[in-house]
Amino acid sequence: MICNINNEHGYIDYSEDVVANIVGISTMECYGVVGMASRNAKDGLWKLIKSENLSKGVKVRCKDNTLLIELYIIVEYGTKISVICNNVIQKIKYNVENYTGIKVSSITVNVQGVRV
Repeated sequence: MICNINNEHGYIDYSEDVVANIVGISTMECYGVVGMASRNAKDGLWKLIKSENLSKGVKVRCKDNTLLIELYIIVEYGTKISVICNNVIQKIKYNVENYTGIKVSSITVNVQGVRV
């Protein structure tokens, strides 16, 4: 379990996969994002992940009951990368905090490629 919440109603454990799926789906909803990237350990190349494995381009860690998120994306050619990354950060922070109730302390967006 990555993080947990304890309140007057009970105890909630969140697995890393659940949070990573929320992050992956939120990222793909942003304009200019072509897909998530996954590192191929064999030859060191980055490849595009299919839509059913979006969580493979996301790393989630919990520190002091806040989330540290790192994701790897591929963007569309001709778009402004800084605007795309800011939109991705805002959308992920909003969705994760609203869906889970866990605060997000940092989001790192790594742009691994540009696709036409």
